[in-house]
Amino acid sequence: MDIVIPILTFIAGGVAGFAGGVYYLRKQMTNMSMDNKQIQQMARQMGVNLNQKQLNQMNKMMQSMNKKK
Repeated sequence: MDIVIPILTFIAGGVAGFAGGVYYLRKQMTNMSMDNKQIQQMARQMGVNLNQKQLNQMNKMMQSMNKKK
């Protein structure tokens, strides 16, 4: 029993910490808003160069995702 309880506590703490982290990250992502300049910079970092039409589509998509949640 001296070995089992600490191991179970460690596992339960890890699972609870992971679940809390995922919840916090999802909440932060839904509250995040980006302007055109930030979207363009993020796309360039991924190796994609967006034109104005694509940039507008990304903006609409991100706004619709924020409204759903």
